Amino acid sequence: MDIKLTKNDKRYIQNTDDVYSIMQRVLLRENKIDQEKEHFWIIGMNLRGYILYIELIALGTYKAVNIEPMNVFRVAVMKNASRVIIVHNHPSGSLTPSEEDKDTTDRLIQVARILNIELTDHLIITPRSYISFRNIRLMEELEQSIKYVPPYQVVERIRKEEKKIAKEQLAVEKSKTKAEKEKRQKLAQATANALLDKGVSIEDIAKILEITPKAVERLIHKTE
Repeated sequence: MDIKLTKNDKRYIQNTDDVYSIMQRVLLRENKIDQEKEHFWIIGMNLRGYILYIELIALGTYKAVNIEPMNVFRVAVMKNASRVIIVHNHPSGSLTPSEEDKDTTDRLIQVARILNIELTDHLIITPRSYISFRNIRLMEELEQSIKYVPPYQVVERIRKEEKKIAKEQLAVEKSKTKAEKEKRQKLAQATANALLDKGVSIEDIAKILEITPKAVERLIHKTE
């Protein structure tokens, strides 16, 4: 689920305080509905730290939330994000990373490397405070881990999934382009016919629409 930023939210991430400032408000907003559930978000950014999107990846019980790596990175691939930050809350109020939190981060670091996306940090947040894996050097420790270094087959599967996502996104973009082209053509047809009804010559219509007289004739003939 895409999370919309308000006009008061910062769009550039410079430090962990910026991340928490944004996500604290998101948490307080969502807590009105799911106070006892654990939320898992991903923030996608470009190289300069500009926020491209914030996505709610999963909701879980008060103890844990199940995370699938490709669900985490699907939007990152589609939006061409260079860097991501993962954020989740602990409804208990504890800021201590659990073993599950560490394992999840470890796995996501490995997938991010395969996709050439930088997993910058992981924040655990509560309505009042937060902890950054990067700030407490846990991120550096996990980046050295080989526990979840995937075998060749898994790497290939992840890369195939990335190509599939990119292909799907390209198809969506092509569909949008085709629809926009058809919309422009219909508008040009309507304009050409309206001007023709008013007695405007084909040559003058061509000048107005910035196309050739032959193109004007083709537009008119298509509606006959």
